[in-house]
Amino acid sequence: MSEQYLLMYYPPREDFVNNQTNEESEAIGRHFMYLKELHEKKVVQMAGRVDDARFGIALLEVKNPEEAEQILKNDPAVMAGVFKAELLPFLVALPLS
Repeated sequence: MSEQYLLMYYPPREDFVNNQTNEESEAIGRHFMYLKELHEKKVVQMAGRVDDARFGIALLEVKNPEEAEQILKNDPAVMAGVFKAELLPFLVALPLS
């Protein structure tokens, strides 16, 4: 049986979307590829950010909380200190079709 978790990503500053360093931009690229690979494996159900980039999300479907925690810890943007992240248990009421 699988469990769902919401992974919330927070940028380091308000103007981040328009004011990234080269290192931050590279970490974001690795972060995107990481989530894309997990999406192809059906672990990330969906991912994205709000228009003004105040936060982003990834909806995970995993076997247990430890797997979700490992996904958070191994995220390149989190590891690089670019994003702060929060992991929340999530109960899907209306799934994507």
